Amino acid sequence: MEAVAGFLLGFFGSAHCAAMCGPIALALPGGSLRGIGFVAGRLLYNCGRIVTYALLGAIVGIVGHQVALASLQHVLSVTIGVLMMLMLVLPSRVTGMLGHGVVLPRLYARLKVILASLFQRRSLPALLALGLVNGLLPCGFVYVGLAGAATMGSETGGMLFMTGFGAGTVPIMLGIALLGPSLSVAIRTKVSAMVPVLTFVVAVLFVLRGLNLGIPYLSPVLPGGTETVQTKACH
Repeated sequence: MEAVAGFLLGFFGSAHCAAMCGPIALALPGGSLRGIGFVAGRLLYNCGRIVTYALLGAIVGIVGHQVALASLQHVLSVTIGVLMMLMLVLPSRVTGMLGHGVVLPRLYARLKVILASLFQRRSLPALLALGLVNGLLPCGFVYVGLAGAATMGSETGGMLFMTGFGAGTVPIMLGIALLGPSLSVAIRTKVSAMVPVLTFVVAVLFVLRGLNLGIPYLSPVLPGGTETVQTKACH
């Protein structure tokens, strides 16, 4: 279930990826490769991104597990939903804070140096490495995905959520890499209008999840929720 939720978020929000990471996908080295080699290189690049996202998901899942143990998971879920709504109202301010304030400037500069070095290579391992590094670049949309992974409440849940998230971004990113600039422009135009709607829907789902309404999958009772407290009181 976690992987499906992550996939839906990644798929419907991947217009953001087309805008931010599309130029990288278009500029990937290995253009001299033909046929299966060319496709394999682009697939390896996307696999690298998914691996990095999965590892990051496992890390935030551990944090989410500690939050769950502290019986604050419902608070975290509602907070994330509210922050996502704020992104719709104040997009530049919130995404700017996420994109530049969370990642240390020195780390970002180091990643750019590594990327530049990898772009000089033409091998399939270099394309895999490019994907691994690209997954670490600051991105407000990825932070939204990681926030969702944190609410899964476990290392495995967070990893599955972000694996699904990365897989959801593959269709548009692979399409851009394989078919070129014209596809990226067309898809970006058609899908970009869906991003605010998707963000709002996901935000509402996070808020509902934290309200502990007792609805399976949609609003289950989380540790620390009202129903849990009432149950303990009865005992």
